[in-house]
Amino acid sequence: MVIITLQRDKCIGCNYCAEFAPEYFRMSKKDGKSVLLKSTDKKGFFTLKTPIPDAFEPCDKAAKACPVKIISVKEV
Repeated sequence: MVIITLQRDKCIGCNYCAEFAPEYFRMSKKDGKSVLLKSTDKKGFFTLKTPIPDAFEPCDKAAKACPVKIISVKEV
């Protein structure tokens, strides 16, 4: 299980997450911030739990590239 979390309020719209993990992230046309696809929102933290092990590598690259460090990725 891979758990991806995005703290969307602090997003600066750099687009790295969408470049490294386009299957999981998109940039919003409304406000230019990142959107974690198929996630659930809980007080500004958007979380996606996926059983797909291949999700870890691209999302981890996106988290490491994020200049404001608002993406976390963990395998459980």
